[in-house]
Order: sequence, then structure tokens, then C-alpha cells
Amino acid sequence: MTAAIAIALTVNGEAVAAEVKPRLNLADFLRDDLGLTGTHVGCEHGVCGACTVRLDGEIVRSCLTLAVQADGCAVETIEGLSDSGEIADLQNAFRDRNALQCGYCTPGMLMAAQDLLQQQAEPDREQIREHLSGNYCRCTGYQAIVDAIETTVRMRAGSKP
Repeated sequence: MTAAIAIALTVNGEAVAAEVKPRLNLADFLRDDLGLTGTHVGCEHGVCGACTVRLDGEIVRSCLTLAVQADGCAVETIEGLSDSGEIADLQNAFRDRNALQCGYCTPGMLMAAQDLLQQQAEPDREQIREHLSGNYCRCTGYQAIVDAIETTVRMRAGSKP
């Protein structure tokens, strides 16, 4: 039996201390131990993007990141970005542009979209598509998602959607 390892991290601005198994991934820790179920687990291989979270300001695949790797780090989940209001405009644009259907990919898409908009104030459609290329959606065909992000870009720049 493998001994648990003590970790201390900040999740959505709150200090968290826990003992975890060395091979527990961050996605399962967030979902099962902390009840933050907005982080979805899709492929468990890091290719679908459903498990995207921020780790010290950088987006990562939490299914490929061990919980012990987050020791001493700041983790932000979709719940944190949503509760803080940071992505309220993106969420509204996704709703208004019908960029979500089943909703399974939506948290990861929103995390990736916000990451792009923090890096580039006014990305074009090709740059949006490129940045989202690691996030899969089986329902929307991506057009509405790109439209929603483009609408948010225009709104943040002070133009009409």
C-alpha cells in the first residue's frame, strides 16, 4: 500500500490541505475530494481539453497532472472563474450564440478561451481556432463557439457584437 502524501495548495483562492495518493490526478482530486465537478474528465489522455484548469496562471490538463504536482501552487477551476465574474461575458456570449449544447466541453472551452483572451486582446478567427484546437466538441461544430469568442473580443474592445 502506497503512503499518502500531504499537499497544500490554493484552489479558487481558498487554502486547501489534504493527503493524497501519489498517483491521484488533479482532476479526480478536484472532483472527488473537493466536489468541484465543473472540471470534466473526458479522454483521460490530455487530448480532449474537458479537464482544463489553471495551474499558477497557465492552463493545464488536470487529467495528466498529479495532485502532488500542484503542491504549493494556485489552481483555478471553472467554478473559480465563474464565481469571480471573470468570464461572465464569455458565458453570456456562449449562451447567446448557442455555443453550448450538451455542455460537457464547455468548462474546458471557457478556460481555453479566457486563456487566449488574456494573451491576446483581439485574436482573429484563425487564432481562436488554433488556440481551441486542443479542445474537442462533438455537438456544436465549433462555429458557434468561435462566434461567441469573437463576440466577446468585440465587446471587450468596446465594439458592438
